[in-house]
Amino acid sequence: MNNSLETPQRRILVTGAASGIGAALCRRLAAPGVTLFMHTRANRAGVEAVAEAVAQKGGASHVYYGDLAEAAVAGDLIQAIAATGGLDSLVANAGFANKTPLAELDDATLAQSHAAMPAAFNRLCRAARPFLQAAGKGRVVAVSSFVAHRFQLGDVSMPASAAAKAALEALARALAVDLAPHGVTVNCVSPGYIKKDPGAHAALGSGNLRGAHDRILLGRLGEPDEIAALIEFLLSPAAAYITGQTIHADGGLGL
Repeated sequence: MNNSLETPQRRILVTGAASGIGAALCRRLAAPGVTLFMHTRANRAGVEAVAEAVAQKGGASHVYYGDLAEAAVAGDLIQAIAATGGLDSLVANAGFANKTPLAELDDATLAQSHAAMPAAFNRLCRAARPFLQAAGKGRVVAVSSFVAHRFQLGDVSMPASAAAKAALEALARALAVDLAPHGVTVNCVSPGYIKKDPGAHAALGSGNLRGAHDRILLGRLGEPDEIAALIEFLLSPAAAYITGQTIHADGGLGL
């Protein structure tokens, strides 16, 4: 058989895959030869719907549940994936927005955000490292947020989330340096205000959303699929020369 005619095999982990950006990404990536490992904390209905969409496009999927803020979950997840044949790409998308104001932010609340985002990312990457290196052209993408970059009067303030996402970006840059000799790229995507799935919890009320429109140069919220398209590119061979970057996709909000 001519191996050049075979469908390339890709094995990609997406955390927070049951809704929003994670779900949109899985739908974009789904194709013959692609196996998606889709994680969600507890959204069974959402992730099952995504798995069905993946199957309709000829892709394969495995679903995993668990709270990544718990220390053992990341390692268990990677080991379960490794038992099926390895991993070449990791998308750390799972997270949550914490609106606790700074004056009320206690140690436990701050630690909760760090456990669920930068600490979970570090554990995932540590466990996945041997498989990413073995892949030769591994990819890591972490989903950050504009809240780690915008601090001004009258704007939305989420200090716990901002600190967690800033730490996530710093870890990603350190990992980019560490894994570069192995051909593995590591990047962050920093979305602005992105539409939520119908019925999903929104971090901002309607008043704040109206104000957000006034601060976005393009005058609208982003679509989950627009962020997914950027992540899809960063996972592709075309992005092989991009690493250690935080790429903002925010409709001009940062300006």
